Amino acid sequence: MTNYDLVIIGTGSGNSILDERFRDWRVAIVEKGTFGGTCLNVGCIPTKMFVHPADLAATPAAAARLGVDETLDGVRWADIRDRIFGRIDPIATGGREYRVTHPDNANVTVYEGTARFTGPRELDVDGTRITADRVVLAAGTRPVLPDVPGLDEVGYHTSDTIMRLETLPRRLVIIGSGFVSAEFAHVFSSFGVEVTVIARSGALLRHEDGDISSRFTELAAGKWDVRLNQKVLGASRDADGIRLDLDGGSLSTDLVLVAVGRTPNSDLLNLPAAGIEVADSGHVVVDCFQHTTANGVWALGDISSPFELKHVANHEARVVQHNLLHPDTPIESDHRFVPHAVFTSPQVASVGITEEEARERGVEYVTAKQDYAGIAYGWAMEDTTGFAKLIADPATGQLLGAHIIGPQASTLIQPLIQAMSFGLDARKMARGQYWIHPAMPELVENALLNLALD
Repeated sequence: MTNYDLVIIGTGSGNSILDERFRDWRVAIVEKGTFGGTCLNVGCIPTKMFVHPADLAATPAAAARLGVDETLDGVRWADIRDRIFGRIDPIATGGREYRVTHPDNANVTVYEGTARFTGPRELDVDGTRITADRVVLAAGTRPVLPDVPGLDEVGYHTSDTIMRLETLPRRLVIIGSGFVSAEFAHVFSSFGVEVTVIARSGALLRHEDGDISSRFTELAAGKWDVRLNQKVLGASRDADGIRLDLDGGSLSTDLVLVAVGRTPNSDLLNLPAAGIEVADSGHVVVDCFQHTTANGVWALGDISSPFELKHVANHEARVVQHNLLHPDTPIESDHRFVPHAVFTSPQVASVGITEEEARERGVEYVTAKQDYAGIAYGWAMEDTTGFAKLIADPATGQLLGAHIIGPQASTLIQPLIQAMSFGLDARKMARGQYWIHPAMPELVENALLNLALD
């Protein structure tokens, strides 16, 4: 049985831990799938590479009101798909080859298979037994599959598979109402697919601030067939394709995309054998140093973080890296102001608490909104639906939350993230610097000025 100084399970953000400082360590990396993790292969990178051409394909439909007559001649799905994975697949392959064959990794052994604990820091990888002084869990998540009678028989896709379709369907049903659903609904509808979104709740993106979720749901219903408060009761095939039976009737489609969330891969690792505690959600329990309940075992990324965001996983990987190298002076992860964005149409971005959360927590707060339509660049775009919403402490002016729906929301929110992270209050942020006129960041400037602070 081989012993290692360090075993890393998962090659997403966990793979970034190793640098020249680990050259004297004996290291093993375990990967049960494709090198690079969710983000590179089936998540944020390929999806955004589909979103950009989808944005271009959707442009003609919105151009006429600006006096520009455009038409969409066509969408070459295979070309779009192959351009994207023609870049991504070689990166994944190259990442594996680098770890397996490059002289820089002479101290690294790659095991391709599923790791399961057989005891504290003892692992079985498809029949090969290894031990370690330290273990890092970075094994990520997989799609959640709903318990719908007949769905397995008719077939379905998840976000892991739908981006590699051979051809575009005429009709697509998306089961789910979160960010994965919203992004793929935008992509496929922009490419000419008839999209139906089925939501069990009464709103899309319901975890966003209520005003954001309400506006997005309203706009989505104008573009897609949105079925709210509906549960899929069964699936079958008929002469018209796939039939889905709902609470409120039935519908037919050519393809089904299941987008109801992801679940941590913690259940695949036999963690109880190692004394590693797991929360009810399936996430591995960690402390502020990313240490698990077992001595010498850390966890990072989606397997332990309910945020399930690549930028969070990267941050946690840097924390774990430091704490492995400097156990006597560990550092803590900073999860105070974790932002996220939904790359749909319109874009949505958020950081901090929602108004509903502020109300539930009983904190003192004020809110302010600024419509895109109220700034000069918004006039140029004729955007009449987007807005920024801020939540702040009325006494100190410190921002508690920021939420934007509209063009380039994911970019516009960055100065608000910076202000919250470094303690810059709304007054100083609004008045203490120049804001380029007539640029889009005036949306943020005006929202700050609209806050009714003490």
